[in-house]
Amino acid sequence: METMKEFYMQLALNEAWKYQFLTYPNPAVGCVILDKNEKILAIKAHEKAGLAHAELNAIAHAFKRLKPEISMPKEANALHDFICKNHQNIFKEAIAFVTLEPCSHQGKTPPCAKLFSELGFKKIFISVKDENDIAKGGGDFLRKQGIKVEFGILEKEGKDLLKPFLKWQKGQFKLFKLALSMNGSALGKIVSNELSRTYAHKIRSIIDLLVVGGQTIRKDKPTLDARLCQGKAPDLCILSHEKLENFDHNIPLFQIPNRQIYTQIPEKARFLMYEGGENFLKSFKNEMDLFLIFQSSILNDQKNVTIPLNLKPLYKNFLGNDTYGIYESE
Repeated sequence: METMKEFYMQLALNEAWKYQFLTYPNPAVGCVILDKNEKILAIKAHEKAGLAHAELNAIAHAFKRLKPEISMPKEANALHDFICKNHQNIFKEAIAFVTLEPCSHQGKTPPCAKLFSELGFKKIFISVKDENDIAKGGGDFLRKQGIKVEFGILEKEGKDLLKPFLKWQKGQFKLFKLALSMNGSALGKIVSNELSRTYAHKIRSIIDLLVVGGQTIRKDKPTLDARLCQGKAPDLCILSHEKLENFDHNIPLFQIPNRQIYTQIPEKARFLMYEGGENFLKSFKNEMDLFLIFQSSILNDQKNVTIPLNLKPLYKNFLGNDTYGIYESE
């Protein structure tokens, strides 16, 4: 039977998965805040590098819930300082569930372990210990401040959440994005809905490289930008037997200013997303770290994808009428 500790940690994990990949180069992290009576005050995540960490985001949300009349700054350092100066002990004896050990160093944003100490938290439950030399040590710091700390709550699930971060930290992380109709076809220019495409565009806007095949370019004549989130269009790597100069350069993807287009994957690229259909997936499925698969609620009469590939779901959710999942190969 699931314990209450696991229940609250699962809420934190689920929230973090919603922002998976979007926090690059930071890890996806979730945080749940309970008051001293164990009532949920906030369930929040780190949403983007440079913005508030999950812990600060959750505390700010809880603060606003308890004191809705107060206007708070948005910038992370200013927000941290504001809460430390104006909390009036409203978090005394509070409890937090965090998917990754709170950081103990000042980076672009303030140390989260120090914030818990300043606000008088009673207990911090943590899924995974941070092994990063710069960020680790938050648990020890909290214990020295008299706060109870417990590691290992849903640790395996917490480590699953961290897989992309650990890969792009050490080298290259490769994600394959695939959109399917309800009956399993990848054919058709637009397969998934706008919410799904917007999520994919958000990922495009922060990756180092988008990898596509020549067949997709010739057939779909795509733009391959991030317009649905008003983001930066990604640099491209076109893997094809055909030379780059032989493609029709009136195709929109070639019209993006300042876009780098490669024919081989550069070593400097750490986060790569592959996009394509059945043949492209068949060629590169064994190289992928994870798979992002959207499935619409629309049936069509196109040929289904038929590839022997055994996938294990790490996370599944809805985007409007679409479902999507993040999978690893078994």
